[in-house]
Amino acid sequence: MIHHSRGVIRQGGSAELAEKIAEDYTEADIADQDMAMLGFVAKLTIEPATITKDDVDTLRTNGFDNRAIHDIVQVTSYFAYVNRVADGLGIELESK
Repeated sequence: MIHHSRGVIRQGGSAELAEKIAEDYTEADIADQDMAMLGFVAKLTIEPATITKDDVDTLRTNGFDNRAIHDIVQVTSYFAYVNRVADGLGIELESK
């Protein structure tokens, strides 16, 4: 199981859903709001320089207010930073 899959399960999702999201979130049976958020997060992670006002407006159209959008950007950016620090230092995940 991927490390962050535990969060999906804690929030009431199944292990199968967590696996599907990890494999390809676009094929997962999730709410439109979640799909919009994950699309934004993927773009911010993979192609951050291509984010536009339209991307942010898509989040608003899907029910996210300014605070939620801020939080999405902050959490995505934080995880990118922490992962790069860990990778750069050769840190491996602890097994549980």
